[in-house]
Formats: sequence, structure tokens, C-alpha cells
Amino acid sequence: MKVNAKHLLFAALSALSLSLAACSSEEAADKKIDTGLSESVINNEEFKDKFPLQYESYMLNNEDTQDTKYSGSVKRSKYDHDKEPYLPILFNNYGFATEYNEDRGHTYAVEDVTKVARINDVSVGSCMTCKSTAVPQMIKEKGDNYWGGNFRKDIVPAVEKLGHSPIGCSDCHNPKTMELRITRPSFVKAMKETGVDVSKATKNEMRSYVCAQCHVEYYFKSSNKEVTFPWSEGFKPENMYKYYTKEKEAKTFEKDWVHGVSGAPMIKAQHPEFETWIEGTHGKNGVSCADCHMPYKRDNGKKYSSHQWTSPLKSIEDSCRTCHSDKTAAKLKDRVTEIQDTHMKALHNAEHVSIKAHYYVNKMITLKVSEAKIKEAQELVRKGQWFWDIVAAENSAGFHNPQGSMDSLRVSTDESNKAIQLATEELVKKGANLEEVNSEIEKAMKKVYDEKDNFKKKTHAVNTYFTNQAPPMPAPVKK
Repeated sequence: MKVNAKHLLFAALSALSLSLAACSSEEAADKKIDTGLSESVINNEEFKDKFPLQYESYMLNNEDTQDTKYSGSVKRSKYDHDKEPYLPILFNNYGFATEYNEDRGHTYAVEDVTKVARINDVSVGSCMTCKSTAVPQMIKEKGDNYWGGNFRKDIVPAVEKLGHSPIGCSDCHNPKTMELRITRPSFVKAMKETGVDVSKATKNEMRSYVCAQCHVEYYFKSSNKEVTFPWSEGFKPENMYKYYTKEKEAKTFEKDWVHGVSGAPMIKAQHPEFETWIEGTHGKNGVSCADCHMPYKRDNGKKYSSHQWTSPLKSIEDSCRTCHSDKTAAKLKDRVTEIQDTHMKALHNAEHVSIKAHYYVNKMITLKVSEAKIKEAQELVRKGQWFWDIVAAENSAGFHNPQGSMDSLRVSTDESNKAIQLATEELVKKGANLEEVNSEIEKAMKKVYDEKDNFKKKTHAVNTYFTNQAPPMPAPVKK
């Protein structure tokens, strides 16, 4: 293979740039300080006067109203026509089909989790885990009574009484020394299962680990509702699916919910930024989360890390061109957009195949195909949607790991198509009119798409032709 000298030079300069950035951050962290604050401080306001530049940038999370092409922090529904209008079908009979909004800045974490309609009267304390600075103290004091406590009756009043803040300083820093620290035990446990002792992490690793406490895939353990990460098999989508399959077979964790259309036991992927990044180019080359999402800024000669956590596309000069200095900001943005456009096209293709698979399995049930065949098709539907959702729930629109994300979407499409093929064979035996089935699928999708009331969209996913195949979830609390 012919080696391009220019590429070699760029690689060397990039490596040097990353090395210098890491050294700079480590030198700053090596300076021992004593803030005078107690290690138990959890209110962000306590840090305001001691670290004004960082605090001011943190408060910019309140003002972040600029969306990128595929993501952003404006409060709006993910069901919008230019977002993902068919989610009420894909998550039918689950809370994410009731209300699912675009992520906002970290400063809105508590407000958003307490107001979203998918949190209801039976929701548990674990739902608060990555939203409040009081959570580490709650876990230490209450243990399982925190994880399984009633979200509205027990946990919200308790964190308010402690004088908490939304995601903030004490979540990632020791208030007394400002050293980076891990405050969520679930991350420590999960990393140990992969063979990593977090207590021995380098400072550069910690600049990602503090983010990875929350930006991950997780589930609530059946026994005590503890937040648990499925990493003992590895970080790739296939590794995590293998983990969930073992849990299902061991009857220790089977599902997050039963799908209303197909009756399949489903897994809901959360926001696996850490797993996606660590298997991608940047993660494998030691580029930390902070390098891109907390770029260095200067104010009157003082250098500090921005604490406005947002897309690097909004600060390309500070975030991307620190390493990719041979490219203009415009060219870098074009490259990111090209990756994301390709990714989103594949995502939507996989999504449509998954929807079709759910409806085909629905007809298998109503036409009384053998239970064995139905279960086989449901497993294919479950797997197909998992490999779609682990990509769809991730917040980079494919950029954190372009190849890995495309591979996952390919598996999703293949598994969903297998479900459709199996269903087709069985439905033909039953004399089903497949043209009619496909026409009714399109009608149901259009009804969901056209419904203007977001809270009613999910009701159109099932009808007299495609009847509901699962018990209803608890009614959401009215806003």
C-alpha cells in the first residue's frame, strides 16, 4: 500500500497536539489546591465565586438554544416530523411512546426529569440517578431504598430537602481539592467487570470517565432496581445484546417492556455515548470527551475549560481544529455533516423495517400462528430493534463511531427482515392478504404521523386491524 507522506506528517502533528493537550490538562490537575469547601458540598452556587470562569460557562447551558442539524438543546419533541415521528410505534406500550423530548443542557436535568410524562406514580428512585448532585449521598445513606424508592413520593422530596442542584460541580469534582472523581458506583462496578480498576485511571482517562458515569446504556436490576451497566461481555452492541440474552435466559432480567404491536419483550437502549466513543476512532486514540466537549478558552489571559457541554460543531475552532488544524472549520463541518447524513439515512431505513416487522408479527398472533413461530419472530424483532435503538439513542448521529454505527444498523435491518420473512411464510399458510397487511401498516403509520396531539400518537399504532398485544403500562401523571 502506498503511504502518503502528507498523511504521515498530519498524523504525527495530531498525535503531538493531543499529547500537549493532555499534558496541559494534567499539569493543571497536578496543582494541589484547597478550596476551603467541605467534601460534602452539593450546591453548585458554592463554587461560583471560587471558579467564576468555569461557573459562568456552566450557566451558558441555560441559554443554549441553538440546534445542530440532527441534535441540539432546544426543548422540543422527538416526535416532530423532522425528528423521529414514528417513535410512538417503535416504543408502543412504553413510556417513551408517551413523551420523549430532545435533550437539553445539564442545568435542566432535574426540571425535565420531574416534568416528563413518562415518569409516573410507580417510577423508581433510579430515574433520578444522573440528574441531581444529591444522588451520591442518597445512595450512600439509603442503598436499595434509594434505587427502589418511589420517585415522586420519596426521592424528589428527599433531594430537595438536601438542597441539591442539577448535574454539576460535585458530580465530577471533589469540592475540597477539585480533583476529578467518580461519584456513581454503577460505573465503578461495571468497569471492574471489564477488568478496569477506575481508582488507577490516568488523569486523561478521568476526563472521559466522569462523563461516562451517566452517558451510557443501562437498565434497572430486577431485584432492587439498581442502575446497572451491561458491559461484562464488552462495549459493542453485540456484546451488550449477548449480556441481555444471558440475563433473559437466567431469568434475572428479561425486558424493559412488552411491545403493544408485536407483543415482543423489548429492551430500551439509553444514551450509549461512552460505549460508542470508546470503540470509535477518537476513543481508541485517547481523545477524551473533554477534549471535544469542554474545549479550552481564554479570558484576559486566563486559560480554563469550558463547562458549557454541547456539540463541538458549535465551537469548531476551539474543539476540532486544535487537532485538525490542516482543515478549515467549514471543511470539518462538511465532513461531519456528510457522516451524519449517511448515518441518518441508514437509521431511518432500519427504523422502517423494524416497524414493518412489528406489524407482521402482530398478524401472526391474530391469525393464530403456532406459539413457537411467534416467539421466534418476536426474538428477531427484539434483536432488530435493539441494534437500531442502541444507535438511535446515542447523541452524535453516528459521528462517535461511524463504522460501528453503520454495522449495527446493518444487523438491525437483517434481523428485522428475518422476522418479516418468517412471518410472511406463516401468514401465507394462513391465507393472509399481504397487500392488505402492507396497506394497513401504511395507514397506521400515517395516522401516527398526522396526529397533532403528541400524547395521542401512540393510540394510533394499534387499531381494530392491528390489535394491542400487551397489557397497558401505568397511566402517566398529568402535567
